[in-house]
Amino acid sequence: MAIRLYHVMSTDSESPYEFFGGEPFFERLVELFYERVAKDPVLRPMYPHGDLTPARRRLTMFLEQYWGGPGTYSEERGHPRLRMRHAGFHIDSGARDRWLAAMYEAILEMGMTPEAEKLLWQYLVGAAIAMQNVVDDAPPAGAIDVTEV
Repeated sequence: MAIRLYHVMSTDSESPYEFFGGEPFFERLVELFYERVAKDPVLRPMYPHGDLTPARRRLTMFLEQYWGGPGTYSEERGHPRLRMRHAGFHIDSGARDRWLAAMYEAILEMGMTPEAEKLLWQYLVGAAIAMQNVVDDAPPAGAIDVTEV
């Protein structure tokens, strides 16, 4: 069974996946995101050495499915179980914020409408917070304000 977002959009016939621009949108967003991950000294070591293509494909499929597109992610990988899949990685607020910063820069480069940007950002912030698996005593210096946008 595919896990999907059920969110009321401006029309009954348009899914969030279509609202964002479908496959080309998600492929480009994830491409821009992973360009940043590849250069990030905290995020890059969390991925296998070498090609990031498999990770890009998985994130693209997940986001497409979540927003109402094809259910390929679940067909190939089963239930997303995001917390379980990320449990082996040290994700503190610093790593979380670096992930969000890379994604936010990618979002800005997409030239989205404010409505679309806000909708996507709100989801990503919640998802990133849910993936944090190391408790911090206090926010690190320079932590981003995840409530902005």
